Amino acid sequence: METSNHNDPIERIRETGMRVVRLMHEGACRYGLADEATVTLMTDEPFAAWEAEGVLPLREAHLMSPVTPTKVVAVGLNYRPHIEELGLDLPIEPVIFVKPSTSVIGPGVPIEIPPGVGRVDHEAELGVVIGRRTHRASPEEAAENVLGYVCGNDVTAREIQRVDGQWTRAKSFDTFCPLGPWVATDLDPSALLVEAYVNGELRQRANTREMLFHPFDLVSFVSGVMTLVPGDVILTGTPSGVGPIQPGDEVEIRVEGVGSLVNPVVAS
Repeated sequence: METSNHNDPIERIRETGMRVVRLMHEGACRYGLADEATVTLMTDEPFAAWEAEGVLPLREAHLMSPVTPTKVVAVGLNYRPHIEELGLDLPIEPVIFVKPSTSVIGPGVPIEIPPGVGRVDHEAELGVVIGRRTHRASPEEAAENVLGYVCGNDVTAREIQRVDGQWTRAKSFDTFCPLGPWVATDLDPSALLVEAYVNGELRQRANTREMLFHPFDLVSFVSGVMTLVPGDVILTGTPSGVGPIQPGDEVEIRVEGVGSLVNPVVAS
């Protein structure tokens, strides 16, 4: 694999056109750059100075959540049909909330439904991964600070959400934020198909061009509220069609140009 001599680690990754993965290798958590068949290991995380170090087959890689965010900032209402199905008014500004880092899991890791929470829903989303420290950025500056994109599932305890009247508890249970399978770095987020499947049945489908607020506008908006640091993730909202999941189900989130994120559902 050839890499640029550019000093900026994010630019070097972009120039490879490869996908950022995080994996368990020989008992250690490592970052790598993946193409369709192989993973090139990196000597450090993608946000720091790194060099290429060894290659292994992608099929043998034990993929984990591709980043370890300090926070996941999610957008509650960003697709008109989803807002209509909830019976809510269109927002004037993005409606945001934070999912804790402890809710994040990677591909193949079970979504655990706690006892007594009632209905739990899937919510397919495009996730934006921050590559550089971002504070009060314009949309243009925000675009430059994005590392890439992931599939995300904003799992939600729907009955708790309705009872509480706000969203923190319903969105924050452990395992309620699957991310993966990798970070796609060479992608325009303006017109991507976002889908959710449960046991192979299509539940959600929409295109990101239907968003009320563009992903770069969302990064800009959030950065005006809180500083975003490398590895943080912004979930950009879910299409209509959210629905229940239960133990024994398998949930798949697909984002065009990114890939497929699959997680089983179990009772905890």
